[in-house]
Amino acid sequence: MSDVNADSWVSSGHRPMGFPEFVIVIASIMALNPLAMDMMLPALPNIGAAFHIPVANHLQLVLSTFLIGFGVGQFVMGPLSDRFGRRPVLLGGMAVYAVASVLAVAAPSFETLLLARALQGLGTSATRVIATSIVRDCYVGRRMASVMSLAMMVFIAVPVIAPSFGQAVLLVTEWRGIFVVLMLYGLLALAWSVLRLPETLPASERRSLAPSEVLAAFRQTVTNRQTIGYATAAGSVIGALFAFVFSAQQVFTGIYHLGHYFPLAFAAIAAGTAIAAFLNARLVGSLGMRVISHGALTLYAAVSGVMLLAVSLDALPLWLFMALSALMMFSFGMMVANFTALAMEPQGHIAGTASSLYGSITTLIGIVVGMVIGQSFDGTLLPFSTGFFLSTLFSLAIVLIVEKGRLFRPHRRSAAGQDQGA
Repeated sequence: MSDVNADSWVSSGHRPMGFPEFVIVIASIMALNPLAMDMMLPALPNIGAAFHIPVANHLQLVLSTFLIGFGVGQFVMGPLSDRFGRRPVLLGGMAVYAVASVLAVAAPSFETLLLARALQGLGTSATRVIATSIVRDCYVGRRMASVMSLAMMVFIAVPVIAPSFGQAVLLVTEWRGIFVVLMLYGLLALAWSVLRLPETLPASERRSLAPSEVLAAFRQTVTNRQTIGYATAAGSVIGALFAFVFSAQQVFTGIYHLGHYFPLAFAAIAAGTAIAAFLNARLVGSLGMRVISHGALTLYAAVSGVMLLAVSLDALPLWLFMALSALMMFSFGMMVANFTALAMEPQGHIAGTASSLYGSITTLIGIVVGMVIGQSFDGTLLPFSTGFFLSTLFSLAIVLIVEKGRLFRPHRRSAAGQDQGA
């Protein structure tokens, strides 16, 4: 596992693409989602001014509506991909994304813009579900975690640069220009996928869309202790991340008065996630998914406690907030790919449906948690730090229940010496 390009390691399921191209393609289609989220951050005041939105917290709907479409859409994308294959569902979702971007460019009202955002989220639900399913089609266990980490390392670079990119677009055009950029990127990713990405689900392994079979697959997913446990835990910590993204523009410009420089601060914090994804890809083969993710969750809980204490003491200057937020992002990056791989590990035979349900559960839990925290923003960091702390404790409690109180449990190996996971 020290060399992720070893011939004996790499799946033949994604030929004609080699390993590096496979990771980049997976990352590029996954990046449609964070790009559409984070490029909008510097444009929120402009959108508010254009549509005369009087309450700043209402502008968070530009982000949360997108995520609602993303979360709801995942319920159907997995079963569709298990029935018809990965490619048609993926390409259809990317086409919806492009059309929704056009609608956003022409939106005459705030309500129309929100509709376009929901459709964008719906389109990216296909990219996220299918990307995870394709990786699961080709890899298992630690190998899947390592591939996901490499893809996450590329795709997580998007939140680092997206706000600055959005700010750069605003320097030369109005906020609608951001949607033009999103449309062009979506079309580029669509063309690359059409030309190079193969079908990874054999016809012999496709499943019926009969309601009884779909419900049986859903039931099998949600009744698996490991899958539902890690999905719930991931949703809780993702909620804290969503809350951070929803209120980032208000925090950096309203509390810390950074003005147009806030994308740079956001990028410095988000870089922690990219560093973590790189380290996880290198370390997961030797340490295992549980050791890394449980350690990261423990760090996440410690950081949330320190932040809440600092806010309570009115002792959270910008440098300390950024340091704690960077640690939060770092620990999140060490968790997310491993939580996904642990949840998906028992579901190889229904990877599309399981990935669909996993994505919906984590996203919708995250939206609820994130919106509750984000809409509680009152000009201080107390709602965020309190919500961050409580959601992290909940996630830690769920993992303890799933693992029956034994964190950092060593992984198991099959009789053939093949890695089976954690």
